[in-house]
Parts: sequence; C-alpha cells; structure tokens
Amino acid sequence: MHTILTGATGMVGSAALATMLANPAITRITILSRRAVPQAIAAADPRVSVILHDNFASYDADLRNRVKDAHGCVWAMGVSTTQVSDPVEYERITKTFPLAAAKTFGEMALEQGRPFNFVYVSASGVDAEEPAKSPRMWARVKGETERGLAILADENPLMHTRSFRTAFVDPAEHEQIKPYLPQRQPIMRVAEKVLIPALRVFWKSGWGPSEPLGNFLTNLAVDKYSQEELVAAGAKKIGDGDFIAIENPTFQKLAGVKP
Repeated sequence: MHTILTGATGMVGSAALATMLANPAITRITILSRRAVPQAIAAADPRVSVILHDNFASYDADLRNRVKDAHGCVWAMGVSTTQVSDPVEYERITKTFPLAAAKTFGEMALEQGRPFNFVYVSASGVDAEEPAKSPRMWARVKGETERGLAILADENPLMHTRSFRTAFVDPAEHEQIKPYLPQRQPIMRVAEKVLIPALRVFWKSGWGPSEPLGNFLTNLAVDKYSQEELVAAGAKKIGDGDFIAIENPTFQKLAGVKP
C-alpha cells in the first residue's frame, strides 16, 4: 500500500509519518516537501521517498508517474495566520495547493480505475456549506477548500475526500516525534506549559493526542473507515459525492480516545 504525505515537518504531519513508518501494511511512503525531512532521514526506511517540490499548484508527468499507484494522501501542509499575514499567500497555501493536488490525484484515479483517498487537515470552526458567512479569514478559506473538495468528490466517483477539523493537537506524550517538532519561541513554551494542562481539563471534546491522531489520519488515507461508519460516529456527509467532514469528537470515538 502506497501513501502520500505533505506537511511532514509540522506537528500533525510528523504524527502521521510516525504511524506510516510503524505500519507494515504500508509498503511505500512518498513525502512531498519543500525541504528535507529530518524524521524521514533519521528513520532510514527504504519505503520512504522524499520528493523536493516547490510548486504545489503544479504536478508534472514525472511526479505523477512516481505516485500513480498511491492509495491515498494525508494533506497536513498548512500555515497559521500568525506565520503568514498576507491573505493572498495564506489562501495559496491553504486552498490553492490542496485543491490542485486533489484534482491531480483524482485525474490519476480515473486513469488507474481505482479509488483515491484524500485527507485534508482542516480546523474546528470551519463551515464547508456556507464558508462566506465566517467572519474569520482563515475559517472562510478553509471552508472554501472543503467546499472545493466536496465538489471534486461530486464530479469524480473515485475520489473519496475527507476533512478532519483539528482542534487541540497535543504531542505531550508522543516522544517519538518530539525531536522533529518545530522549535517554539521561549514565550510560547511558557504559555503552553500553562495553557495545555488547562485545555486538557476544560476542552475535553477538542483534545487530540498526536499519536492516535496520526494513526487516525493514516487510516482515513488507506480507507479503513467506510462512509457509513464515519457518519454513524458523528461525521457529516456534504454534497452528493463521497466528501465527509469529521470533527474531533468523531475522531475520539473511532480512535478510542477518552478525554
């Protein structure tokens, strides 16, 4: 089984990569990245291939050929509005890139004649049905991305698109990925020491420990959960195709996470 991963140097992507590396059923892992991935280098796993890719809005014939047999993708690439203040650049990273990739993978699915699972890491508070109503720029853009993924699923019966709306991702007990997490500013580290314990207590429905979360996202990419299972656990089907929006409580239920 062949999986694709983006955002492998971030927290969620690192968690997904750790799961993929630990899963013997996954025979190939292709990481699309703008830079080297220390976690992949340290793993020295022959199943892993890192493709340095600058323009995530475009996929040439060579790249398509290298991932043509992939079963699914975890799209964990993202950026915070605190990192990118320009709304045009934020939209390019958050919306243009994943929709271009999903469209490409959907075309490949039709060529290969088999389904493809595209898993988009979104955020709590997003509305895919009426994104324009959101007063927050980031939520509107992510909602438009989800809406675009729903349309792709409507148009392509082989595209299974999933959006997982992350809330509070907690890596505190995930020792395996800690050496590879982005360094925080000292003031942020101090704030996290105060806030994280409080969030675990007062926002239980939003708690997402990174290890089971990485496993859950990988399972979505390899189609472990049927549409019916996801909806029965509280996820929402949007549109006529196979697009499912998943909130954190659904992840907790299916992954056996007890807040």
